[in-house]
Amino acid sequence: MAQPVAIDSNYTGHIAPGSSAQRRTVDGASIIKISVGPMDNNAYLVQCSSTGLSLLIDAANEAPRLIQLVRAEAGGVLELIVTTHSHPDHWLALQDVVSAIGASTAAHPLDAEPLPVPPDFDLDDGESIQIGELELEIIHLSGHTPGSVALALTEPGGRVHLFTGDSLFPGGVGKTADAEKFASLMADVETKLFGRFGDDTIVYPGHGDDTTLGNERPHLAEWRERGW
Repeated sequence: MAQPVAIDSNYTGHIAPGSSAQRRTVDGASIIKISVGPMDNNAYLVQCSSTGLSLLIDAANEAPRLIQLVRAEAGGVLELIVTTHSHPDHWLALQDVVSAIGASTAAHPLDAEPLPVPPDFDLDDGESIQIGELELEIIHLSGHTPGSVALALTEPGGRVHLFTGDSLFPGGVGKTADAEKFASLMADVETKLFGRFGDDTIVYPGHGDDTTLGNERPHLAEWRERGW
């Protein structure tokens, strides 16, 4: 049986494989960030404070830890698992978590084919996911993979929390295979993220530390110039 997952309520956004998860409490929601697997993949459990209903973003690895987290924090009830994109390090635990918890799954149709569990729902650009009283907008960002998505959760006061998968990190956009895919990802990130949301928007990437759009915005021209 998996050991209980330790959760630190002093949220910094900096975690490492095997370390405690961290909890951030925002208006209407709880966000738990946990690092799993040898590639320091971030998984996020987002819970509606009013209803207790929960969403898991990327069942990436270490299924026993993720299952234990869901059981401890969400009472074993998980509304949905979103896979941000089709690279295996972001779904290695998906089948085991679904088998243990019984949650529905969702992904963008362009990235659905490689997944071990066929998605129950498509994630289409501009539509939204409803988890209890929480609404998360789906933002398609093509380039790292054809069907990569980000999810935007907006607090009642207006601050936005962006779960970007591998499309946006501190210091740049995600890895792309060629110049055309890089140009596509940069265009989407600039117009759909930086062009819409304020500098206080928090970015929760698929690996590593959090950042904000304000921290990254001054470097957009540099990213375009270097080509990665």
